[in-house]
Amino acid sequence: MSSPTDNKHQFRASTRLIHAGYDPHEYHGFVNPPVVHASTVLFPDAATMRRRDHSYLYGLRGTPTTDALEAALDDLEGSAGTILVPSGLAAISIPLLAFLSHGDHCLVIDSVYGPTRHFCDTLLTRMGVEVEYFDPAIGAGLKDLMRDTTRVVFLEAPGSNTFEMIDIRVMADIARAGNAVSMIDNTWATPLFLRPLDFGVDLSIHALTKYPGGHSDIMLGSVSATAATYTRLREAQMQIGINAAPDDAYLTIRGLKTMEVRLRAHERAALRLAQWLEGHSGVARVLHPALPSFPGHDLWKQQFKGASGLFSFVLDGGGNREADAFLDALRIFGLGYSWGGFESLALQVDLSDRLFAKAPTEGPVIRLQVGLEDVDDLQEDLEAGFAAISAIG
Repeated sequence: MSSPTDNKHQFRASTRLIHAGYDPHEYHGFVNPPVVHASTVLFPDAATMRRRDHSYLYGLRGTPTTDALEAALDDLEGSAGTILVPSGLAAISIPLLAFLSHGDHCLVIDSVYGPTRHFCDTLLTRMGVEVEYFDPAIGAGLKDLMRDTTRVVFLEAPGSNTFEMIDIRVMADIARAGNAVSMIDNTWATPLFLRPLDFGVDLSIHALTKYPGGHSDIMLGSVSATAATYTRLREAQMQIGINAAPDDAYLTIRGLKTMEVRLRAHERAALRLAQWLEGHSGVARVLHPALPSFPGHDLWKQQFKGASGLFSFVLDGGGNREADAFLDALRIFGLGYSWGGFESLALQVDLSDRLFAKAPTEGPVIRLQVGLEDVDDLQEDLEAGFAAISAIG
């Protein structure tokens, strides 16, 4: 019996999330895939082993569990192949290592995730790769930065913490015209709200730790690739010797089933709080691309099908003292890294490493991960934070 998603153009996203990647009738009718723990795989005979002509060769190269998640992500991304790795940062580092060598030039958007920048400034630089950061607002001017040695253009949309928007198609086309591979960190949007390969990007990167996992209890990453880039990506993964654990893959498969329902709830709550914060006297600016007031709003509307639960706002004046008072007064919003789980989180953003996308001058930047709690409770919690600032005097 065929899987309901064999006809890839028949069903909408929420249906595909439920059925993609695994056909229950291929495993006794159980609706969830098996969790296969494996290292050694036995071959039926020496000739088969010599030819490596077997469904599975070794646990590192994949199991039915990881295959099911890779297939589901390919279905969602429209990709030719996906690799799984143990973290979102690994999903960034593996493709960079796959497509860069000594003497190459790598262009990286300046609003990139901080650990991405750290990887570029340390390991890539020690490898002899020249890393150059560019202004997210550069647009078609990116063409002027391309060199004969440019091999990778690394994007993130929206920008990390400050949510700058870019024209993805323009930048992907510039990279391809210059014989470079384009990669994008697509964690904020998930494949439900943005399919980068549809805009000409070669590699779509996710921290599956976030919304796909959804419950703040796994570490996992993925890279989904075009047909032209997949083989080299997979080879690099195997050369480094890294893959995902079956339990984490299974939990992510389970998380995908409810991701759209959760993501829409995050979206509604975050937008409501962002709109409320826009009118608050203690706020200088709200950095949320779905707000019409946001400078990149038109680009967001043209490219994205929704907004997730992560955004920032700028306090109106003050510094670390005021930011600490605000954060320490919160009781529902936890103080922690990561996002995409069921719980709300807050932190002060550090933008000191930026070259072009500089920190706002009005005051500290507070990033919110809006979880699945009652929105009125969350609003009251944030109001307590503003009251704590006022109490400083």
